[in-house]
Amino acid sequence: MKLRRSVAAAVAAASLVLALAGCTTASSPAATTPPVSVGASGELRVFAAASLKASFDEIAAAFGDENPDVTVVPIVYDGSSTLATQIIEGAPADVFASANEANMDKVTDAGMATGAELFATNTLVVAVPAGNPGAVTSLADLADPGLTVVLCAAEVPCGDASQTLLTDQGVAVTAASYEQNVTAVLTKVAAGEADAGLVYATDVVGQDVESFVPDGADAVVNRYPIAALRDAGNPDAAAAFVAYVRGSQGQEVLQAHGFGAP
Repeated sequence: MKLRRSVAAAVAAASLVLALAGCTTASSPAATTPPVSVGASGELRVFAAASLKASFDEIAAAFGDENPDVTVVPIVYDGSSTLATQIIEGAPADVFASANEANMDKVTDAGMATGAELFATNTLVVAVPAGNPGAVTSLADLADPGLTVVLCAAEVPCGDASQTLLTDQGVAVTAASYEQNVTAVLTKVAAGEADAGLVYATDVVGQDVESFVPDGADAVVNRYPIAALRDAGNPDAAAAFVAYVRGSQGQEVLQAHGFGAP
């Protein structure tokens, strides 16, 4: 399989994303027009999956420009399971954006959120350092004991998706490390500390790595839900931000970063 640079891989992966419908956590697809925030002010605290960093930083800046009375506190990014635990344990947050439905369900089941809505989808790619020193060209190559492979830990969305993909394709991998978020996996690959890793298509955009879409990736799609939290200190701003993410302006940013539609 011929390797492509990261942007090409992300575009190819995005074309594989399925417009899945029907789930217990999330409701209807994203809105097509941007919301109007009326009277929103004060600080807004957002907890978001690590894979959302580039897109949500851009969205937060645009949201702040359109809502000058709202101060978006620097967004907290981490693995969705870590963030869900922190929210359940009482960390102050107004909005939670998860990289999968399972971790949003934890927050919802704890009574911390209601009405979560899907806003994006994502698929996996195999990332390798620039130049591909390990000569990795297929998912099956990750089983080579002579290669250093890093994966996300099973409890975080990228790890759950990675294990599903590997199992579906009959590939057994002994990873050198299991990271708590997808950013850590990509960092090790980009630094040449690993020969390969499984990350999201969106993570390789603009990065100094090479990547390819492995067989079976189209069947393993992460669906991203977002919700304003029940104990939000700023419920008006939280609702406005959620609507902005799901509106046309937020969706344009997400798709520019390689995310698929919800």
